[in-house]
This record gives sequence, C-alpha cells and structure tokens, in this order.
Amino acid sequence: MNAWVGYDPLALAREEGLLDARQVKVIELSSSSETLRNFRNGLLDAAALTLDETLRLADDGVDVRIVAVLAVSAGADVVLANASVASPRDLRGKTIAVEGTTVGALMLQRLLQAGRLRQDEVTVRNLEASQHLSELKSGRVDAAVSYEPLAGAMHEAGFRPIFDSRAMPGDIMDVLVVRAQARAARPQQVAELLAGWQRGVAALQERPEASARLLAPGAGLTADGYLATLKGLRFVTAPQSEELLSGRPRRLGQQAEGLALTLKAMDLIRDTPDWGRLLSDDPVAVREGLP
Repeated sequence: MNAWVGYDPLALAREEGLLDARQVKVIELSSSSETLRNFRNGLLDAAALTLDETLRLADDGVDVRIVAVLAVSAGADVVLANASVASPRDLRGKTIAVEGTTVGALMLQRLLQAGRLRQDEVTVRNLEASQHLSELKSGRVDAAVSYEPLAGAMHEAGFRPIFDSRAMPGDIMDVLVVRAQARAARPQQVAELLAGWQRGVAALQERPEASARLLAPGAGLTADGYLATLKGLRFVTAPQSEELLSGRPRRLGQQAEGLALTLKAMDLIRDTPDWGRLLSDDPVAVREGLP
C-alpha cells in the first residue's frame, strides 16, 4: 500500500499486533505508482488500490479479485494551489502537477470540468505525488493533484485547496485486491488480511486519539491534523462491503457504472469491466474463520 490515510488501518493492525505477521506482511511504498509497479512485476500478492486503478489493472490483463471495499474518499483527495489560484477557473494558463495514475487523471478531468477548462488550456506535469510539494515551493507548478497525508504538508506550507473529492461522490473508492492465484491457493491468508483490516479499523475508531499519535508521525502530520484528515474519509463496514461485492448483477458494478464509462471515454480502459470475474468469489466465503 502507498502512503494514504485510507489504508492506515492496515499499518495500525501491524504496529499493534492485530495482524498475524506469519501470514501477512504489510509493506508501505512511496506512491500508488510504485505499488502498481510492484504488483504488475509480481512482487506483491495483494494491494490496497483505488477502484479506478484496479479496473485499469484488470483491463491490462492482470488477473485480480476484489475481496473488500475499504473506504470512500469524501474530501481527502484534493487539489492545492498557490495564492494566484483561488478556484478551478483560475487555472487557465497555469501548470498542474499530477501523478501518472488513473485517479490522478480522473481528478484532473473533474477539476477541469469544474473550471470549464479544456486540457489544452493548462500545462500538465506528470510527477509522483512525493515531488509535488517541492515543485509548488519552487514555483515550477501552480497547483497539484494530491491526497492525504501529503496534502496536509502542502496545506501547512501555505498552499490552499481549490477542489476535492466531495465534488465527485463515489468516484474514488478504495478496495483490497488479491491475485486470483493467491486467492485460490491461500484463502486463510486472505482471510487473515481481511481480519487484520477490520481489527485495524475497529482500533482506529475505538481509540482515535491514541491511534493518531501512533500514525501521525509517519504521515508527517500532528495528531490533531491526522484526526482532521480522517474526516475526509468514510470507512466501509464489513457488511456494507459484502453487500457491494454480491448480487446479480454485482452491486459494486452497478454503482461504479458511471466511473467505468468515464474511464472508457478517457481511453484509460478499453473494455467494460467484467464484474463477474473481478468479484467471482463469494465475499462471505472469503471471510470464513474470521472472528
């Protein structure tokens, strides 16, 4: 997983011994681009990704299964800008830093739509998210498409939000994906991964202040700043996740139909997602043996 507060329950589960380290190893990488590279190269069995990233991965022929819906972004994905930009309309003629990911492209499109701008009316620089703050400070870019906790450091440096995921409800959803082969061969490890996630969410919600003190330093935030960042997320409960992954047709597929159509229109995916394949395992069966 990359540095994203929406994935932090897994880090919390690891740090507090809520995850069996003999069965699951949680690795934090610098960006979603790096996570996707490692997953494509076969170095990871599972990954926490956004749904749009997952659809692009599957469209490229990587055989994955979505085993859980984790969270929905409600403000934690954000565009920050310097003082010359007060709203998306002010981006005409400006330079925008965007990570070369599907969610970055999706955020950029929604941002330009909000400002009633064409792509050729701005300059886009494809940079990994970890580089955005230094580029803003240097003046080489005027705005950056970012996410928490990286966005928090930009805010503290004086850059201001001009657009966030509240303006695009349901577009940015976090899911847990597992290679189909690993899912079939090691179901108990997948079950432990899901259990660890749920224990991490429970610990974060039951002990928010203590959890924030533990997790905030890794996010480059104060404990108060970390708690404020969490307000931009909505964690999905296990029953809600199971409901989304079930049904005929799949409920998640119905809910994400608009997203899939947008990704096709942007030429980010070629085919309509095969939801029956992506969600072919019974989510209740995946959770067998969980506490």
